[in-house]
Amino acid sequence: MAKLRHANIHQAGLTLGYNNVRIKEGDEWKTAFRTKYGLFEYLVMPFGLTNAPAAFQHFMNDLFADLIDVTVVIYLDDILIFSENPEDHPAHVREVLSRLMKNQLFCKLSKCHFHVTTVDYLGIVISPSGFSMDQKKVEAVTSWPQPRTVKQVQAFLGFVNYLRRFIPNFSSVAQPLHNLTKKETPWSWGDLEEAAFQELKVLVTQSPVLIHSNPKLPYYLETDASGVAMGAEANYDTHDKELLAIIKALEEWRIFLEATDKPVQVFTDHWNLEYWMQARTFNRRHARWRIFLSDFNFEIHYRPGKQSGKPDALSRRSDYVDAPPDPEVMLPSEVFVNTSEAELEIVTEIQEKLKDDPSLDPIIQFLTEDADNAPPSIRKAYRDYDWKRTYSGTEETSCPRFGKLEGTLA
Repeated sequence: MAKLRHANIHQAGLTLGYNNVRIKEGDEWKTAFRTKYGLFEYLVMPFGLTNAPAAFQHFMNDLFADLIDVTVVIYLDDILIFSENPEDHPAHVREVLSRLMKNQLFCKLSKCHFHVTTVDYLGIVISPSGFSMDQKKVEAVTSWPQPRTVKQVQAFLGFVNYLRRFIPNFSSVAQPLHNLTKKETPWSWGDLEEAAFQELKVLVTQSPVLIHSNPKLPYYLETDASGVAMGAEANYDTHDKELLAIIKALEEWRIFLEATDKPVQVFTDHWNLEYWMQARTFNRRHARWRIFLSDFNFEIHYRPGKQSGKPDALSRRSDYVDAPPDPEVMLPSEVFVNTSEAELEIVTEIQEKLKDDPSLDPIIQFLTEDADNAPPSIRKAYRDYDWKRTYSGTEETSCPRFGKLEGTLA
């Protein structure tokens, strides 16, 4: 898409689409369908086959293999022919149309637009000023009814997800709606979900125009960590979260930021990251990230959070900042089960032995009723090991040999 900047564009749409592809001889029976007149088979690829989009895209890619991303952008039957030089545009259009004619592919006139600079392609309006959303898509989002089921929430998120590049802070804003789609989460549409639903509608109507990238100018990247935007990494420490924000930003705009002539200026509010690239040793995670970052020409600069208004505000929204991370189990359940069983045997044995030792009765009674008058060594031992005798079955027992046993069993 970035190559369409200031280009002359010719848009063409093929007629009949998938029906232009012949089914392999001998496989026609796989498309048979029954009517009151008998069984019929398709000779060409019908609409509705599972592999139809992939097969047709492969066919178009083979046909224009040497022109793709040079003068042609193709998605299924939608073709964009672009030329930065207006004098070259007629020759490019003629080459594409001649290949279509040679393969008996025909364009639908109502889908064709000749020598334009603004075009609606796959729901995105491409113009010299940049990229913007199709107003039909905006109207569809603003008129979307309130979801009543998980399936309806998934349908809404699937639609707006296509437009997420135009919606700032999309992950955090949509977090309450994404939580509803989790398998273990019961359905509950409250104020938080309603606020997120309405805010997405408002953000769609206020979406900015994304300007075209200019590789001749330096790039500036401002990042900040969020506690919820990256769900799988919510339990990372602060250092790794801040570094992950840089990693994800470079991944998102890799096509523009990789191997630039001028260093990409990265600004973060985490001081230690300014010297992270100079470290001599890395753990496995950092080593993996270091290999990824080696493809980029960038410099990390520290900037206090007060001066980084845009990324800092997006990552510190009051309604998401206190979201607790999900509990994480570090050991298999078998380990805890075996431990509990072993401790239970010890406690049972201690209880039985104490019952058989009547000499402990006056000691425990004295420490329980008048522990403050006991010798210092006795008080210290009593405090450390918390001796208790089980008479009524309501108290737990512990001993100096094994330490305090209260709280060791779930």
